[in-house]
Amino acid sequence: MKHFMAVYTGSPQAFEKYQQDNSDPQKRAAKERDGMQAWMKWGADHAVAIVESGGPLGRTKRVTRAGIADTRNNLAGYVVVRAESQEAAAKLFLDHPHFTIFPGDGVEIMEVLPIPERP
Repeated sequence: MKHFMAVYTGSPQAFEKYQQDNSDPQKRAAKERDGMQAWMKWGADHAVAIVESGGPLGRTKRVTRAGIADTRNNLAGYVVVRAESQEAAAKLFLDHPHFTIFPGDGVEIMEVLPIPERP
């Protein structure tokens, strides 16, 4: 079986819209509890495929030849799963709470390739 990193994505605009659409703190807290329960159920339902549970991602720094700088991207979290193919890995995320309940906009799945052997 192959390993795949799945990266949860979401734009700052989608998050802001989610907060505006769910401005009542009690209703938003209830929705987030429901979302976390659905996420935990997804994890339990797919436990056999999860290699590393990953987690949410915080602020980003970018390192280049010019040095270190703050930057923004749409990466919100990650998980590593095991599957026969990229298509099979992708199917694990159909109707995921990240974008059906929370303001995430998608999940990107890429194979974790082996490190090439040195000559």
